Amino acid sequence: MQGNKPLKIVIVTQTVYPALDPRSHRSMQLALGLADAGHDVTVYALLGEYDYRKYQENRNIKFKNLGVSKLGLKDSDNNSKYTIFNRGMKKLFWKVFLYPDIEMVPMIRRAIKNEKDIDILISIAFPYIDHFAIASLKKTNAKCWISDCGDPFTGNPFHKFPSHFKSIERHWCRKTDFIVVPIKEAKQGYFEEFRDKIKVIPQGFNFDNIKLAEYKKNNIPTFAYSGATYRDLRDPSKFLDYITTLDFPFKLIVYTVKGSMFEQYKEKLKDKIELREYVERDKLIYELSKVDFLINIKNKSGVQQPSKLIDYATTKRPIITITSDFGNSEKEIFNEFMDNNYTNQTIVENIEQYNIKNVSNEFVKLYTNSTI
Repeated sequence: MQGNKPLKIVIVTQTVYPALDPRSHRSMQLALGLADAGHDVTVYALLGEYDYRKYQENRNIKFKNLGVSKLGLKDSDNNSKYTIFNRGMKKLFWKVFLYPDIEMVPMIRRAIKNEKDIDILISIAFPYIDHFAIASLKKTNAKCWISDCGDPFTGNPFHKFPSHFKSIERHWCRKTDFIVVPIKEAKQGYFEEFRDKIKVIPQGFNFDNIKLAEYKKNNIPTFAYSGATYRDLRDPSKFLDYITTLDFPFKLIVYTVKGSMFEQYKEKLKDKIELREYVERDKLIYELSKVDFLINIKNKSGVQQPSKLIDYATTKRPIITITSDFGNSEKEIFNEFMDNNYTNQTIVENIEQYNIKNVSNEFVKLYTNSTI
């Protein structure tokens, strides 16, 4: 707090809990962390029917609905009007017009215009339309506007956008006070002339409620992966090809979305692979703490890092990092892991930097230092 006065903080995002994607986690954890620090927090998102009263008890926090999407955007309950028509329109026009994300522009503009005397305005992407909608306003009604970004936009190797979006991105960069990214390497994904606005604040999580299982070595090597995959960028294919050649028992547990690349290997691996749907973070960490080790697939892009590494670190299980290429040296290390030799495990340094209490404080510091 500045002095002893709570700050008025407004957060704009597409979804929050009970949605289970990384950006929803970021939005929810940050909102609760700032509210727990004593600030007056309002969260605008596409909400469903979920009852947020338990999160509002003993906190000065409000959840307000941006509206109801008619074009197929998911709300926080994972509901959407994703009709055949909307699906076709998205396929045709997402990269050109950011359809259907663009539907949020009038919703966000209306919400911000209704808020007065904002100390800190935080917009959270993905989608970047959250930033662009605010940038389209003449006034933000905020003393400080912080744009939080998980991945770059036109500098994102996962998605290539037409050149006209560069002028839109530059306009946003000029108007926002700060651009927050989770790792310093991500700065390279943004225009050089605005990199002085970029601050590194990592993903934040509540460490208070973490419960771990009492680990016991499994009867057969048991390892797990959690997260999305992307062809040629965060691609498990070569790794999966390799483990199909192993002629001894093991178990790979995967938490991912339906239709992922892992499904293609179900027939080959049979009962050696178990596919599970995403679960809430606390349950995921508990379940992951039971396995012998965890698989992290490194992005080919140097400007992104999966937030799952933080979850992995909290499980206190060894982590092996592999690449999409999965070369001979990686095979050797994987074989070491299968023999309970974790010498070459990935270490996540300074885990406390990801504590939401510290992360929330870093956001407030940006405001405090800019208004001194």
